[in-house]
Amino acid sequence: MIELALPSNTWNAVVAAIQDPIVERCAILLARQVQRPSNGVKLLVDRVIVPDRADYSSQSPSAAELRPNFVASVTDQARKASAALVFVHSHVGDGRPMFSLTDDRGEKALASFLSYRLPDKLHTSIVLSNGQARCRLLGSDEPISVVVLGDNRQVLFDAAPGPQPSRQLYDRQIRAFGADGQRTLGKLAVGVVGLGGMGSLVAQQLIHLGVKSFVLLDPDVIDSTNLNRISNATLADIGRPKVEVAARYAVDFTADAHVSTIQGDVIMASNGRRLLDCDIVFGCTDSHGSRAVLEQISYQYLIPTIDMGNVITVEAGRIIHIVGRVQMMSPGLACLTCCGLLNSDEVRRDMLTAFERKADPYIQGRPEPAPAVMSLNATISSLAVTMALSAVVGMPIDGRHIIYRALSSSLKRVASTPTADCVNCSNSGRLARGDSWPFPGRLD
Repeated sequence: MIELALPSNTWNAVVAAIQDPIVERCAILLARQVQRPSNGVKLLVDRVIVPDRADYSSQSPSAAELRPNFVASVTDQARKASAALVFVHSHVGDGRPMFSLTDDRGEKALASFLSYRLPDKLHTSIVLSNGQARCRLLGSDEPISVVVLGDNRQVLFDAAPGPQPSRQLYDRQIRAFGADGQRTLGKLAVGVVGLGGMGSLVAQQLIHLGVKSFVLLDPDVIDSTNLNRISNATLADIGRPKVEVAARYAVDFTADAHVSTIQGDVIMASNGRRLLDCDIVFGCTDSHGSRAVLEQISYQYLIPTIDMGNVITVEAGRIIHIVGRVQMMSPGLACLTCCGLLNSDEVRRDMLTAFERKADPYIQGRPEPAPAVMSLNATISSLAVTMALSAVVGMPIDGRHIIYRALSSSLKRVASTPTADCVNCSNSGRLARGDSWPFPGRLD
């Protein structure tokens, strides 16, 4: 399976540049090709090239042809960047975009040319009209899904829509966000990193919502100190990996669930790479190091990630402060670094091996366990899952960074502005770089 992914502002720029009511226009995109662990391929668009009028050899309401020297120049740019090419052209009018016989002939010649110049890349073609799009492997009839990412995850073209969801099982949800929304949930691949107090609740809610495909990642086992806040765990589960308990519930609830479990830490690159199979990730960890790795994966590989956490402050036996935070990371949205939420010293500590940590003179002892209450975990988990529903099925909820203050019973939307040259979330940083940048995390 091949998926083409691009930031929403990139797609908007393409549409604005080539959609024309009079003549067809073209654009060429450069995309980083990433091999997913499941053997699928993801193409990450990180550059748009819009030809000038002089770069066309012909242009009319029914066809547009680029000069060979322009195509050769762009091909050379792709070769130097080790990128695949995406050829985009518009069709005049409001009709549903379909590839024409003229498109078929032109693409076959183009695909033959590229098989010699860029033989190891999967090149694609997109036709659009009035904002709608259709995508295929260049020179073939194989459809390719197109996903646009920003505040929302919009499937612009679905190469395999999937079956209709069960009306009997999901009737009340279908009444809320429609059969198409329920089908989207059924096709979604979700990563949950951290299956403790919040992560176990996130997984449980997603299972009931109709998500069937999961990557669950956590290094720990259930013990007597965390049993009281992990959903679906029993006394018999003490000593069992947290990921196994969550996976058991998913399979028991949904016969056709597909669950991959990793009993390990996301800061290990081999574990983090398993998340590349996911369409969206929930970060339910409590360390700065794991959050740093997740934010880097999110922007580098265009995987929307929802980070969450809460803090209960107790002084002299009295609760004086309860605050929770839920924040989505996606193209155009500020990352944790932009918001000043990561402590570089803590990130460094978390990334050390046990031997390095023991030898470091600046690291003293272990941090004290923080207070945790299941009902508060459930509140933050529910806010995170609801935010995801808004992003993937269009529930009309705008917040992508929210703060919950329990003592004042208040929920506040936070306006976060990305830093222009941020190493993680900007166009000059990791955004859509894929494997052209080192994979975040510690090597095994």
